[in-house]
Amino acid sequence: MSTSLLVFLCLIGHVFAKKPPDVDCLVVHLQHVHCSWNQQEAPEVNYTFSSWFHHENENECATYLSENGINTGCNQPYEETKRFTSFYTKLAHGNETFRKTHELKSKVKLNPPSNLTVKNGSDFNLWFYWNQTKSHCVESEVVYKINDRTEQRFPVSDGVQNYCINLPSSSSRYELRVRSRLDSSCGQSIFWSDWSEPVVWGSNNGTDTNQPSPMSVWTPVLYVVGALTLILLVIILLHHERFRIIIIPVIPKPSLIPQDIEGWFHSSKGLKESFKANYNERACPVQKKLPSESRATIMTS
Repeated sequence: MSTSLLVFLCLIGHVFAKKPPDVDCLVVHLQHVHCSWNQQEAPEVNYTFSSWFHHENENECATYLSENGINTGCNQPYEETKRFTSFYTKLAHGNETFRKTHELKSKVKLNPPSNLTVKNGSDFNLWFYWNQTKSHCVESEVVYKINDRTEQRFPVSDGVQNYCINLPSSSSRYELRVRSRLDSSCGQSIFWSDWSEPVVWGSNNGTDTNQPSPMSVWTPVLYVVGALTLILLVIILLHHERFRIIIIPVIPKPSLIPQDIEGWFHSSKGLKESFKANYNERACPVQKKLPSESRATIMTS
C-alpha cells in the first residue's frame, strides 16, 4: 500500500511540477537584444536576468519588461556583428538558476519600413517608395492587390527601396505593403519585419484619383490620328500623280543600245569605213634570196 501511494505521489508531483522558464532572445533592428521568458506561461516570481556574448563579462539586465509587476523580459544593448558569436543568458531566483546558450546570427528582426508614398510618374508607371533605416544587406518583399482581389507578392533586391507597377488603370484601386529582412550576404535572418502600413492609389482615394492616367487618355487619340494620317497619304498617292512622282520618283528603264552611242557612229562615217577590209590592194612580190653555191649549181645546169 505504501509503495503504491509513493508511486502515485511521484506521478502527481511530475504532472504538477513547474517547468523551468524558457528564455527566447532576438536581435531587434540591430539595436538591442530582446529576451523574454513568458512564452509558455507568465512567471510567478521576479527572476533576475543577466547575459553576455562570448568572451565578454556577465551583465545584469539594463531594462526590464514587466506585466502586472512581474518581470517577463529584458532589453540588453547590442553592438553590430556580435550576433555571429554565442550569446549566454541566466535567470536566477533564490537557489534556482537557469542557463541557456543562444545563436543569434539568423535571429534578427528589423523594424517595418516607414514613410510609404506613391507617385504616378512621368513614364506613366506607378511608383511606390519607402524608407528602411537599415538599407545595407536588406531585402524587401512587396505585396499588393488590385480592387481587393487576391494579393500578389514580389521580391525586391538588396538596397532597393521602391517598386514600379507598369501602366496602371485609373479605374482600379491599388493597395501596397512592404516588409524587410537581412539578406544572405550578411547572414540571412529567418524573421521578416512586420508589414508596413498600406498605401493606396486609385479609385476612392484622395491621391491622384480625380485625374485619369495620361496613358489611358492619349493612347486611343494617337491611334486614331495615326490611322487618319495613313489613309490620307494613300489617297494623295492614288489621285495625284504629281505628288506620287515627288514622293516616289520614276526610275528610267535602261536601253540596250544607248542613243548617244548610235549617234556617235552616224557622225563618224569615215571612222566606220576605216574598220572595213579592202580586198582591191595590189599584191607585193616576194623573192627568197638563195645562197651563192645554190646559184652556181643552177647556172651550171
